Amino acid sequence: MRPLSAKVLSDLHWAEIIQALAARTRTEPGHRRALARPFCSCREDVERALAESDELGRLLREEGDGLPLGGVLDMGPMLEHAAKGGLLEPGDLLSAASVLRSLVRLRDFVEARQARLPLAWTRAEHLVADTTLARTIERSFDAGGALVDDASPRLGELRGRVRGLTKSIQARLDSLLHDPAFTPHLRDGYYSLRNDRYVFPVLASSRSAVPGIVHNASQSGQTLFVEPSQLVTIGNDLAIAQSMVAEEERRILQDLSMRLGAKQAELDDSIAAAAELDEHEASARLALDLGASAPHIVDATAPFRLLAMRHPLLALKKGDRVVANDLDLDERARVLVISGPNAGGKTVTLTGLGLCALMLRAGLAIPAERDSSLPLFVDVESAIGDDQDLDRDLSTFSAHLSALRDIGAAVGPGSLVLIDELAADTDPREGAALALAILEDFSSRGGRVVITTHLEELKALGLTHPGFVNARVGFDPQKLSPTYRLKFGEAGTSSAIEIARRMGLPESVCRRARETLESRQGPLGQALDALDKTRRELSQTQQALAAERRQVEAALSQLKAAHALVQEKAHAIEIEERARLVGDLEKARDEVREVIRALQAAPSPRAANQVRERLDEVLKKEAHALDFKRAEAALPAASRAAMAHRPIEPGMCVQVPGLGEAVVLALEGNEAVVSLGALKVRRRRDELLALPGKAAAKRDFPKSQPRDKKLEKMRAGAIEAPDSRLDLRGTRVDEGIRAAEAFLDKNFSEGRLSVTIVHGHGTGALRQALGDYLSASPYVASFRFGDEREGGTGATIVTFKS
Repeated sequence: MRPLSAKVLSDLHWAEIIQALAARTRTEPGHRRALARPFCSCREDVERALAESDELGRLLREEGDGLPLGGVLDMGPMLEHAAKGGLLEPGDLLSAASVLRSLVRLRDFVEARQARLPLAWTRAEHLVADTTLARTIERSFDAGGALVDDASPRLGELRGRVRGLTKSIQARLDSLLHDPAFTPHLRDGYYSLRNDRYVFPVLASSRSAVPGIVHNASQSGQTLFVEPSQLVTIGNDLAIAQSMVAEEERRILQDLSMRLGAKQAELDDSIAAAAELDEHEASARLALDLGASAPHIVDATAPFRLLAMRHPLLALKKGDRVVANDLDLDERARVLVISGPNAGGKTVTLTGLGLCALMLRAGLAIPAERDSSLPLFVDVESAIGDDQDLDRDLSTFSAHLSALRDIGAAVGPGSLVLIDELAADTDPREGAALALAILEDFSSRGGRVVITTHLEELKALGLTHPGFVNARVGFDPQKLSPTYRLKFGEAGTSSAIEIARRMGLPESVCRRARETLESRQGPLGQALDALDKTRRELSQTQQALAAERRQVEAALSQLKAAHALVQEKAHAIEIEERARLVGDLEKARDEVREVIRALQAAPSPRAANQVRERLDEVLKKEAHALDFKRAEAALPAASRAAMAHRPIEPGMCVQVPGLGEAVVLALEGNEAVVSLGALKVRRRRDELLALPGKAAAKRDFPKSQPRDKKLEKMRAGAIEAPDSRLDLRGTRVDEGIRAAEAFLDKNFSEGRLSVTIVHGHGTGALRQALGDYLSASPYVASFRFGDEREGGTGATIVTFKS
């Protein structure tokens, strides 16, 4: 990798990218590091930087707030001063304690997520992890930043002595203020401090009456501030105690400063690691704001493809409003010639590619889709803008040639060369000849070259020279404005006259210009105009065909919807009729139930049961038919059509109306044996709905228990005779109640004392309905939930009347 020149960075406005990165940092050390972000020296460094950014980007998307970087400050000068034996002020020490806490918090945060943030952990694991010093500093100061008495045992003792002496002095001062022999000599009845000594305002005329030390006098000299002699000794004791306190406080601050200075190297490294994490998180935030992603890195000579590339600076300013373009160059394409109207996006495409190349060199994601690829160019050279300099006697063209000369000296394999308006500021024929020679020279030395131009001779190179590729930015002739869309394999016209008309030049001028152009235009220009006209006509034809196709598709969709509606109405009518029939049968069943109850009171309940069973059979048949139609109507039309042509086969997944999905185990005549978990039931084939597209799930049925365990359960009473136990799990409420009613009829008539009904837990609907039915049953003396051996609340034990 070669260093990038200041001119390239200036031409491409690289400083704005760096400023955008720094603005997304959250610490002062991270901000400084982002502003000085270097370009990576090798592919491995680029890939690691991209991976770290992507890792923290996932954290931002998942958790929103990112790393806890608050409180990480620059402590370099403070730590250096402490390491040299300097004394830190309380505010500095408390700031250092806050930074220590912040570093530990950051380390703990990343450690808790090290499985998701392995790269961030490689940096965070070296952060300071000891909070002892931070805790010691915090406990040594109060909220106002003053040392507390507990900062050391001696400090508390010395401050206690100062408080005691101060209290004694104040008691003596109050005594003197109330002494009738003393107060006449005072100017006013108060005392104050002068030079840290307690004094009274004594009249100058009473100086001899108040022996003591004069510490000050008023401006007039009429008042003397005297420390009475009886206070001098205790005042000296107080001054000595206060100096000892100050010395102890200084000793504590010095000790804390030395302990902090001893950690200078460790803290410097920790703050640097936190700054790196801050910088990488800022690059992740920048990528999210740009909608950027890490491209696949390819060799400089390999084909590369930028999908939906957007100019980074425009994307920062305008977001999603920026027109995205694909940039696709194969290994044979050495020179890309971009043409088209002024202000149409040629230079934007040129500088956007250059900035993406620089961002990749710096380990930053680029504003393009994820499947994009881009070489890691060893060098980027540019000639963009007007470099004329009157002081150096350089015109626009001579400055342009000077830049091309410098590029020629540097270009080589792996170089990317960006030239805006190559050889434009001279005679077009000579400029085109010079440009062709320059492009052939640069490409022959292994460089990839991208230029913008209005010269017709350069536009023709894409058709006549191998290794040259044309691309144009679009222009809408109806709106007379650029589309900013890049199209490969085509050369574009400059559309200068249309641009001039849009900018407000008089129509007569634009018309005259068009007449002059058409009379002097060369063969290539005429061919490009004809090609543009054909392209516009083709576009209009495609739009008309697309509109017709949309109309046909809409009509077809309406027909399908109408057909589906007719089918649904037919199913609804059939369901309504069957529901009416079931209602009639239910009414008849209620009437017969009364007859059955009367018969059961008679000596022969068996006859009543036979009547009841026949009626239930008819009702069950019609209810199954109704459920079948309801389930079939709930399926999509496509599934119903597929179902109608699929025969029922073993292993097929089917819908059993009223019970749910099941697997066909075997076919026996017109019936099928199906499995619903551990439950096996028989149903007629025409009652089953085949489920197309669903494979039968493998079911593990419970294995039989060993014989000795079965005997043990029988002895304990945990196994009941099959005839006294009814399992309703998997049935609907109405089916379950009918089955329970028949089961109770049978067992009551056989003289059983009690039975067990297993209903499971489920939603509780079946259990509730069963309880309501048992409460009203004429057979039932009582019922209860089972104990632990009997099935708990998933089973009900019913006791019959005697």
